[in-house]
Amino acid sequence: MSRSPARSRRATGWWSAVAEPVIELAEVCREFPAQPPVRALDRVTLRVDRGDYLAVAGPSGSGKSTLLNVLGLLDRPSSGSYRLDGTETTALRDGARTRLRGDRIGFVFQSFHLLPHRSVVENVMLAEVYRGRKKAGIKPADSGGAAVGLRAVKQGRGGRRARAKAALERVGVAHRAGFLPGLLSGGERQRAAIARALMGEPSLLLCDEPTGNLDSRNTEAVLGLFDELRGQGLTIVVITHEREVGARAERRVRITDGVLVEED
Repeated sequence: MSRSPARSRRATGWWSAVAEPVIELAEVCREFPAQPPVRALDRVTLRVDRGDYLAVAGPSGSGKSTLLNVLGLLDRPSSGSYRLDGTETTALRDGARTRLRGDRIGFVFQSFHLLPHRSVVENVMLAEVYRGRKKAGIKPADSGGAAVGLRAVKQGRGGRRARAKAALERVGVAHRAGFLPGLLSGGERQRAAIARALMGEPSLLLCDEPTGNLDSRNTEAVLGLFDELRGQGLTIVVITHEREVGARAERRVRITDGVLVEED
């Protein structure tokens, strides 16, 4: 895979010496059984450093979804190596992969996936519930009886709500925290979904067609938010077929028939 000169200098400079890349794929293949076998990813090699903003583009059937599933630890490569934050993932058991995914990756999808009968802040809070995160000092089984346990649970909920409100503030929709998702615009719903993905401070924000359901005005608002988050040091990978979305990224790669090529 080719790299632009500026990119090559960065890859071999001081940054690489002091930090593991967030994503490091080496000769990754993914084959599906058929006659003959279908190779959805063909010897893909990719490095994404901390703070990178990468767009992955390609036509339907090119391997974008397979790459997304591999990067998100939702699927395993047939061969090759995938290191996430320095951890080799290909040999991990399912439970370890699930924990790593919950700790390191925030997902943003085209369809928002907000529960309609839960408020926006409750939807964001659910990110920690699903991950099963335990904050320091919040142990319902602590000595001291049921009263101490109940108090700890309430403190845990209060801390989770405060973190959810902080995430909504970060993406600019804190004023909508008590609303149901159906009362929000498409752009506001996607911002709420991004706030949910940011819970737990993931290493990687993995976005699948994040503006696919948005009009041009809301697309611009979400892309502006990605610019801000990238400026704060977050690593962002966007899977997209939209030229406008890809053009906003710092780096662009194209996948065709499972082969990944970096664009200048």
